[in-house]
Amino acid sequence: MLDQSDESAQLLQNAAGGCQAALGELLDRNRDRLRGMVQLRMDRRVRGRVDPSDVIQETFIEAARRLKEYVDDPSVTFFVWLRYLTAQRLQTLHRHHMGTQARDARREVSLHDGGFPEAGSEVLAAHLMGRLTSPSTVAARAEMRLRLLAALDALDPADREILALRHFEHLSNQEAAQVLGVSPTAACNRYVRALERFRPILSTIHDGFIELRT
Repeated sequence: MLDQSDESAQLLQNAAGGCQAALGELLDRNRDRLRGMVQLRMDRRVRGRVDPSDVIQETFIEAARRLKEYVDDPSVTFFVWLRYLTAQRLQTLHRHHMGTQARDARREVSLHDGGFPEAGSEVLAAHLMGRLTSPSTVAARAEMRLRLLAALDALDPADREILALRHFEHLSNQEAAQVLGVSPTAACNRYVRALERFRPILSTIHDGFIELRT
């Protein structure tokens, strides 16, 4: 099933047949990755009101309800499907808490909306700051943060999105391709181009910048 391991495929079949232990095992295996996605993409105006664990729990309830639907026609890997359900739930929470201020509120969430809801530059900059050797002074850290924000904002949204998927969410190339609705070759090419554009910018900000993986 879409390059999933034999063990995962068997767990899916057992879970679809009503085995709660198999379902629990499948969901637990993906919990940490989904939590990372929520933390990366939750709007700052919703932070403090919503616990990422609650988002994941509600996603799992929906996944349990719709599992047979997925198993009958698995067009993407199980994790990518769970990630899609999580994005749906997160967008619903954004609209509930922010109303008309929610980003892209008129759009419907589709399977190939990429990282929708998108990962903002502020969150990506914070993640990068956590991995860089930070300057010792408050003023220097503040300056680095502003320069990172400017560098991220200067990226094309498609470049920023593929970096978020591959580097910050740690999706494989196949998973990123499925999320974006493109071929693995196209996803790989897009990622390499984004790296080529971002690496020189990042190296001017910090000599010991983290190596973004290809």
